[in-house]
Amino acid sequence: METLFYTRTSSPVGPLFLAASKKGLVRLEFESRVMPISDKNSTLVESEHEFVSCLRELDEYFSGRRKVFSFPLDLRGTPFQLLCWRALLDIPYGEVRTYRDNAIAIGHPKAFRAVGMANNRNPIAIVVPCHRVIASDGSLCGYGGGLETKRRLLDLEHASYKSSPDLFTCIPESIGA
Repeated sequence: METLFYTRTSSPVGPLFLAASKKGLVRLEFESRVMPISDKNSTLVESEHEFVSCLRELDEYFSGRRKVFSFPLDLRGTPFQLLCWRALLDIPYGEVRTYRDNAIAIGHPKAFRAVGMANNRNPIAIVVPCHRVIASDGSLCGYGGGLETKRRLLDLEHASYKSSPDLFTCIPESIGA
């Protein structure tokens, strides 16, 4: 049976839930959207000690002193999801890409909606930066932590995106449009 360690922490964008295996971070989710860990072969053990470097780096990120995370990740998903999430890791701090850009980056230029769905399932928010993906028209579109959180993360990184009163009206059909 695998032991997964977990902790909860506060952040400038709200409470966060973190889980890690011996290999690395498995989850970093907004407390309001924690997905169940459904693996019957895992047991959860609370331990802030297992997250000392991760919590330090998150604090540095939120204070504007860190642009790249260095702790190990243990990404778990389908082969397509892993491909999409690894492409997210290639988006530099302070930059944004469209869903279409990411579809092209993974070699599936017409799969922008599938890329959007993979981003929606990203289990490691902030560190695997799906907040850096925007709609083709430059507006914010879709984010598990909510669009206001996405806006705050992009503002923290000084990323350029379209700011408009319609920012929060993005509908799933417009992903990658």
